[in-house]
Amino acid sequence: MVKQVVAPMPGKVIDILVKEGETVLEYQDVLILEAMKMENAIPAPEAGKIKEIKVKKDDVVATRQVLMVLE
Repeated sequence: MVKQVVAPMPGKVIDILVKEGETVLEYQDVLILEAMKMENAIPAPEAGKIKEIKVKKDDVVATRQVLMVLE
């Protein structure tokens, strides 16, 4: 089953903490999103392997935008 990491709020991607193909744990931080002058760590919703990263550093994202795909 494919699982997605989505933006919980609009903001700017400050840092991507993982690479495609990397295995992550449930709730492991995978991305840092700046919103309202605060840095927010975005966790993986479940354990898996990063299949695709759909954003890059400095991208501005919308609420519920897909940031990464896990498999």
